[in-house]
Amino acid sequence: MNKKLLVDCITFDVDKSVLKEAMSKGGPLVVQGVLQRAEAKNQNGRVYGKEILQREAQKYDENFIRERRALGELDHPDSSVVNLKNVSHNVKRMYWNGNDLMGEVEILTTPSGNILKELLNCGIKLGISSRGMGSVKKNVHEGTDEVQDDFELIAFDFVSNPSTKGAFMFPSGEQSLQEGVVKNPLTNKWENVENLIRDILGEIK
Repeated sequence: MNKKLLVDCITFDVDKSVLKEAMSKGGPLVVQGVLQRAEAKNQNGRVYGKEILQREAQKYDENFIRERRALGELDHPDSSVVNLKNVSHNVKRMYWNGNDLMGEVEILTTPSGNILKELLNCGIKLGISSRGMGSVKKNVHEGTDEVQDDFELIAFDFVSNPSTKGAFMFPSGEQSLQEGVVKNPLTNKWENVENLIRDILGEIK
């Protein structure tokens, strides 16, 4: 089978109380959540066997995390190589909770890391996306694509990945914050995620 780039996203839930405490202290921002899930059909119809993920998690820990180079990018990359100019975070630790591969992630003070930090601070729900090279085999009976033993984990990236493209909800009047929309701290206006990123980039420059 031919190996191809496999990108799969899962919601990354951040404990808001932990986030506020870390932001108030002014030190490195570290968040934690589920990085990948084994033995479950994901939104792309793929299933990762636990043995495969355990093997790759161990290799990633030995070759990247322990050497402090488990870097990831902000948004979906098209390459199997981590682009340093887009790096936003570094994975500090991984561990298992049942079939969930959990991780502690340090947000870096790079341009992309500052954008990521502001999005998290504003309560934006983000996804974490595993990036790897491998092949899949279709399981017609289960209606899934099973990731094969040749899978190689490359990185974990933060992404904005709504289930329906462009399906952002805007607040009416003074109602509570809706998914995908935030009050821009630079303009005091309600805007979608894309507009907020452009404003933050302008401030950083």
